[in-house]
Amino acid sequence: MQMVNDPAAADVIIVNTCGFIESAKKEAIDTILAMADYKAPNGNCDFLVVTGCLAQRYAEDIRNDMPEVDEVLGTSHYQDISKAIRTLYGEYDGPVENYVSEAGGLSHMRINRVVSTGSFAWLKIAEGCSNRCAYCAIPAIRGPYVSRPVEDLVEEAEFLAESGYSEIVFTAQDTTRYGMDIYGKRMLPELIRAISKITGIRLIRIMYTYSDGITDDFVREMAENPKLAHYIDMPVQHGDNAVLAGMRRRDTVESITASISRLREKIPDIILRTTVMVGFPGETAESFENMLKQLSLWQFDRLGCFVFSPEEGTEAVGMKGKVRKDIAEKRYRRVMELQQKISLAHNQKRLGTINDVTIESVSDDGIFYMGRSYGEAPEVDPSIYVAATSRHLDIGKSYPIRFVDCSAYDLTGVTQL
Repeated sequence: MQMVNDPAAADVIIVNTCGFIESAKKEAIDTILAMADYKAPNGNCDFLVVTGCLAQRYAEDIRNDMPEVDEVLGTSHYQDISKAIRTLYGEYDGPVENYVSEAGGLSHMRINRVVSTGSFAWLKIAEGCSNRCAYCAIPAIRGPYVSRPVEDLVEEAEFLAESGYSEIVFTAQDTTRYGMDIYGKRMLPELIRAISKITGIRLIRIMYTYSDGITDDFVREMAENPKLAHYIDMPVQHGDNAVLAGMRRRDTVESITASISRLREKIPDIILRTTVMVGFPGETAESFENMLKQLSLWQFDRLGCFVFSPEEGTEAVGMKGKVRKDIAEKRYRRVMELQQKISLAHNQKRLGTINDVTIESVSDDGIFYMGRSYGEAPEVDPSIYVAATSRHLDIGKSYPIRFVDCSAYDLTGVTQL
């Protein structure tokens, strides 16, 4: 089987879906329908396969209501994709298999996978989630939290390094919880140290942390390990203790504040990213104002916000104190207006500084290169605009860049060669 980038050239199209919130489900369904247009007789595609979280959660609905789809695979059956495709082509005899079963497990994690990203590679250190936040369907979709053994992750990281990927991005539903289920303690610092020893890995980035996992050992490792990016993604979800308690979050305003203070004290150049939610049941005008106050105090460099989406099967669906959609959307706009000012101030502080920037592409207008420094996570943060002052820059390589201009979300720099 050969991967192609253009769906018009594909014999089989696989749509990997999200099913976390309503907007993601709508996007997934729209994508499935759009890909169906490439099927014969109008196009070249023979079969359309749907997998991922939406497939796990709504397998029967997809089978019954979307005849365009030829096969559905749940979140514990990614490893069966080749067999499913060959079965569609009649290469396997026997009973038709059901590729949707209980969520969870690690059997779909493969060392010799094909990586489709550019200069970086995701390294999923755990599957599933056991936190059971009141608004979240992920535990039901992905199963309970299961850490991968350190030796397996080191083996995969070695494979990625040998394949030319120098930036490794740790991901899980809660990376700071890593190891507690199989080792009985938090093992993220130990994992970082093990993978830092691999030749060829230049940068390790940590996503999706909880404030209670920002331990002294973790902070010390980030401060002292030259391969660990001074960057933390810590989705706090809210800034009011009553709302956090209603969400069934482990964090409190006090624990979040303590973690941020510890990180900034020990790592002055750290970039902090978060995500918050507005419109959760029970969010009053006062609790929302409390969140705005905390966001002003916390001063996250980057922030994403989304409006609460009631997901069937979650505790929050039946909670009292529903917030009207128009009020929630107004609160969303106020959060983003505040964050725009905060982000601009933080970007202005970076002007004149020099950072290594990995070049990933050329801008649409052909004038600038586009890249990322330690302070920009792939796919969620803005890219840096880079003007080459002397010579051609190679895609995938890193260069010292001095930041000379900025907006609330974008930075522009020039090469220092």
